[in-house]
Amino acid sequence: MNYQELYEKKKGTLEDCLGQFESGDIISFAGDCNGAVEIMTHLHTIADRVEGVEAVKGHEGYYKFVSEPGMNGHINTGGFFYGRNFIDGQPHGNTSYIVTDLCDYGNFISAYKDYNVFVATVTPMDENGNFQVGLCMMWEKETLEKVRQSPKKKIILEVNPNLSRVRGGIDINIEEVTCFMEVDYAIQEVPSLVANEDEIKVAQNVRSLMRDGDCIQLGIGSLPNAIAEQCMDLKDLGLHTEMATTTMGEMIRRGIITGERKNLNKGEHIFTFAGGDRALYDTLSENKACRIVPANYGVNPVIIMQNDNMVSINTCIEMDLTGQVCSESIGPKQFSGSGGGFDYAYGALHSKGGRGIIAFTSVTKKGYSKIKTMLTTGANITIPRNYVDYIVTEYGIACMRGRSVRERVEQLIAIAHPDFRAELRQDAEKLFYI
Repeated sequence: MNYQELYEKKKGTLEDCLGQFESGDIISFAGDCNGAVEIMTHLHTIADRVEGVEAVKGHEGYYKFVSEPGMNGHINTGGFFYGRNFIDGQPHGNTSYIVTDLCDYGNFISAYKDYNVFVATVTPMDENGNFQVGLCMMWEKETLEKVRQSPKKKIILEVNPNLSRVRGGIDINIEEVTCFMEVDYAIQEVPSLVANEDEIKVAQNVRSLMRDGDCIQLGIGSLPNAIAEQCMDLKDLGLHTEMATTTMGEMIRRGIITGERKNLNKGEHIFTFAGGDRALYDTLSENKACRIVPANYGVNPVIIMQNDNMVSINTCIEMDLTGQVCSESIGPKQFSGSGGGFDYAYGALHSKGGRGIIAFTSVTKKGYSKIKTMLTTGANITIPRNYVDYIVTEYGIACMRGRSVRERVEQLIAIAHPDFRAELRQDAEKLFYI
């Protein structure tokens, strides 16, 4: 039987795909742009006929099988990075946070659970009978391999013509597919947020730490966008990043990111997943210098530190006066996740000429200081104080590397919002920090 005959034989409807799920299945949903939107949108409809189904998925989207009452015990979902869907599902017992850094996530969860179902949105089939998962490789490679080894293996796909192939993606052959459906929805795009005045000041301070030829990692949001805008005058930047973003696509197209001075993967733009505008996805597909890699390589601190002049730029929710950074919870309430925050902080800190930067505006939207005497009770430490390097706000730059607690406290008070400096100093004196 040729590939096209297999294609026609295995092509089905949404109902056919949903009919493949059974009690006891352990499912890996591909994340972000490779998330199977139609199947996840309707998965809650099978809850009354299944028991003990477990799933992992990305933070993206809002699906009833994650958030609605009545799912617990029928379909339970875990993830390493929370979004609103996970937060809303937790009080119903539907969701639970998986504690790990991103670089270990795929290996850890596939070693712990016997995944037998893999679900993804993929590119159309090529002449060799292969579909591709190409814009997200955070945990997909490891869990797919586990599924392939399962005697109860099921691979269920949505085939979407709006997805393009990228260099380094995961191929899935039609011969191993259980069932698929054709879809035609737009790939999710992440809107670019405009920075405010304080964020622009933070970005300007970050720019003062940057040099031509640096290898960069940036997050997403209005502040990272502002930082990227400030760096448009730099030359020959390299890219080794967790997430490829709209601004990175723009920097590649402008020739600002070239990778020519990289000592590791020279000339290549390395990323682990993508989220941005359509122009970004086209760039990642058409520019053969762009290569997606699994998180156990792209977000591995041992690999990251091999890039000379590695500059990691991330943000946080709050930090204490000794340098402990929380980027994922509000007190004990899980808000996002560790992601690659620690991985990149550690890697950049140990890179030859590297810099690990935590950048944020000094106060929250409600007017509270993000630099606190102590973290909020129950807050999760994303980056231990031993591994922080530069802290940047709109009021300046504090260097933590090699500094004593006394020196750290003095520098952090100096870049805190002026309204809170006296209180922070008074608290620090009570604790004998200064």
